[in-house]
Amino acid sequence: MLRIGEYHVLTIDRETEPGLFLRNEEGDEVLLPNKYIPEEYELEDEIKVFVYLDHEERPVATTLNPLIKLDEFALLKCVEVTDFGAFLDWGLEKHLFVPFKEQVYPMKIGNRYLVFCYLDLETERLVASSKVHAFLDNSELTVEPFEEVDLIISNKTDLGYNVIVNELHLGLIYNDDIFQKLNIGDRMKGFIKKTRPDGKIDVTLQRPGYRSIEPNAETILAELKRNNGYLRLTDKSSPVEIQRVLEMSKKSFKKAAGTLYKQRLIDIREDGIHLQQKS
Repeated sequence: MLRIGEYHVLTIDRETEPGLFLRNEEGDEVLLPNKYIPEEYELEDEIKVFVYLDHEERPVATTLNPLIKLDEFALLKCVEVTDFGAFLDWGLEKHLFVPFKEQVYPMKIGNRYLVFCYLDLETERLVASSKVHAFLDNSELTVEPFEEVDLIISNKTDLGYNVIVNELHLGLIYNDDIFQKLNIGDRMKGFIKKTRPDGKIDVTLQRPGYRSIEPNAETILAELKRNNGYLRLTDKSSPVEIQRVLEMSKKSFKKAAGTLYKQRLIDIREDGIHLQQKS
């Protein structure tokens, strides 16, 4: 079966007037329209295509790469709003439909929205939903404290930012752990800070606890080298100033600076930090 919304490696079966018919090992066929046919090909060649429904709701193949596929999250731009719902640009000719019932707030043309792409079982069409948290499950966690994970920034809350963890779970980065600008839809690496009995996940963008000392120490060294071996930062510097210069908390800064001092890589003086000169 050729599932729509996914990539398939298919065999070129035969040439027809509207395009090439492709087949899989089970004998299922799909049309690759003329506009997507490669310049050079032979029958029985294999080709990677994306399968979706065309304007007449028929399965069709394309060599274009969509911005989202089945069971994925992506930040997409709204390009049309109708009486039935909104349509998003996902890189293909036929736009991706978002029913009104699947919109957290009414979508507006020109705005970008974080959405999840799924198969509507009633219509057998690909649709999107901005109610992304409905597609996450924290009942059985697959992550552990200190583990590095993939994050997608979901939405801002009073406590911080909700994040999608490994495209499976919902997590939270608290305001106290944010030292950089975050935007909805940003993808980045993070670390599991804590998992709670109720299934909630605390996330941080820096390695938790003692594990954060080494990378933060490297950050301080790199900044020292960029500034001729001197930083006007001390343990009396404000958290705001430390965050502005190094993008880390004051607590993390003090731990990392202490490590570098013990390793005799830096001098800590009243006027700031000095890189030790090699003898």
